[in-house]
Amino acid sequence: MSSSISKPTGEGSSVVLRHRLPDRLLHWSTAVCILILLGTGLLPVIGLRFEWVTIHWIAGLVMFLLVGLHIFRVVLRNRILSIWFGIKDLRIMRSYLSKASSSILKPGKYSPAQKLMHLGVTLLTMITILTGILMMARIDTPLWERNIYLLADETWGLVYVFHGLASLCLVTTIMLHIYFSLRPEKWMYLRSMLNGWVTKEELEEHHNKEEWAGD
Repeated sequence: MSSSISKPTGEGSSVVLRHRLPDRLLHWSTAVCILILLGTGLLPVIGLRFEWVTIHWIAGLVMFLLVGLHIFRVVLRNRILSIWFGIKDLRIMRSYLSKASSSILKPGKYSPAQKLMHLGVTLLTMITILTGILMMARIDTPLWERNIYLLADETWGLVYVFHGLASLCLVTTIMLHIYFSLRPEKWMYLRSMLNGWVTKEELEEHHNKEEWAGD
């Protein structure tokens, strides 16, 4: 079922649906949430003082729900294989490294680089969320009282280290994501995340139509 702002996709249509409206809303909601988390987590480190703790943990809970919704939608729509990096993607990458242009294999809806980026952001976000949930036990909120004795001091230290490292890696990964999204040859993907569409010419030039249909 296509989104409410869909253009015709039948015969004669010049565009192809890439991202449905719920997927685009989920993507941008997650992006905003990550920026809030990174901002409230990193700005106090450089000395900017504000009531960041409450904003941070609320954004963390929202992020937890968004990731859960994303996983639910992927499983519900049976799309795990379409975004999972596998042997086929290694063959596609190897073909790009070959000298013969005739041997280049085109990906389906998602390229190997996009799959790796998705995998990296997902794993780093999960580590950040899980360690963040543990760290929430050390603060008072309207929903619970703090419990600093939930873990041993050494374990708390590891939790903070993993949370910080995952956050820094996530910052780096997101910067790479933004950089590649803004490159002129990648504008079609940024546009599709805004309006949902790529043209048929873009699909045929950069993707395998049969594999795309399978995704």
